[in-house]
Amino acid sequence: MLEETLTRIQQSIRRGVFPNEAAVSQGIVLPILNALGWSVFDPSVVSPEYTVEGRRVDFALCGRPDQPVVFVEVKRIGQSDGGDRQLFEYAFIRGVPLAVLTDGQQWDFFLPAEQGTIDDRRVYRLDLLERSVSECAERFVRYLTFDRVNDGEALKSARADINDQTRSRQIAQALPRALDALIAESDPLLLELLQAKVADLCGYQPDLDTCARFLAQPRTPTVPAPASPVRSTPRPAVVPRTGSYAIAGFGFSWDGTRVPCSSARAVLQELLRRFTERDSTFLTRFVARKHGRRRRYVARDRVELYPGRTDLADLYAVEFVPGWWLGTNYSRRSISEIIDLACEVAGVDRGQLELALGE
Repeated sequence: MLEETLTRIQQSIRRGVFPNEAAVSQGIVLPILNALGWSVFDPSVVSPEYTVEGRRVDFALCGRPDQPVVFVEVKRIGQSDGGDRQLFEYAFIRGVPLAVLTDGQQWDFFLPAEQGTIDDRRVYRLDLLERSVSECAERFVRYLTFDRVNDGEALKSARADINDQTRSRQIAQALPRALDALIAESDPLLLELLQAKVADLCGYQPDLDTCARFLAQPRTPTVPAPASPVRSTPRPAVVPRTGSYAIAGFGFSWDGTRVPCSSARAVLQELLRRFTERDSTFLTRFVARKHGRRRRYVARDRVELYPGRTDLADLYAVEFVPGWWLGTNYSRRSISEIIDLACEVAGVDRGQLELALGE
């Protein structure tokens, strides 16, 4: 049941049918909790809008009435940044050991009472579109099934996982210091290994004092010399072909006709405009998908394109269709990624567009 639910949700996220927090809660969070054994229709078990000192957390999962064991905070897809601090406050006040922050697509599992930064206390980050259904199901079962949460097994698993992460992080931090210490101390084993390796490479074995003096010298990374150019004369540009059209400059194919554009940004703008003309629901579904880390690719208000940067909103935004704004301050690579997302939402094979972005 869980994997079937996750498969349906993945398909719906790709179609962009969750435009706001309420849709994410009703269409993603509650079905997953239900599949994990939580009685979503019993407010004493799954308590919506749970009050914490005058504020509210979206869902409190309770083992006993008014005894929350998990807090779940829900955000709009692509808008979960910053929600972790608010969630931690709720968890600290009520002593809730496990907290979940989700925008429907991305799920962050936290142990708020652990030590370290917020990132240090993140047990796992799960993206429903980047992971397989089986892996998503495995993580949900590990951290969030009703039985495992209420018998304490989910918390044990989360603590074991975060301890593993802490060990790995500390090892990674200690490795360069350990190497520096071995070199500074002229560790005998290290000297012997270096001595033997030099002998293997050149046939002559240095004495240990020579090896120790070498290790004591400051060293800088060896940078390979730049390769000499093979040709001294320029080579004629080759224009690749796709299908029946020569792909050069900027443009794309639409219903058998080549559409030339002045730039990669113009390609993006014209494609979005045509997708919108063909399907009146396209933009609503497109903005419901996860965009950049903080920015929105498309929005009703140009300020939403560059949060906190009204200067950029004034300079780099265009109203490409009435009432909809598109950010234009993007690299060619970012434009290509936005087009990929737009094609997925529109149900269009990118290859058939024969895109030319000036590469």
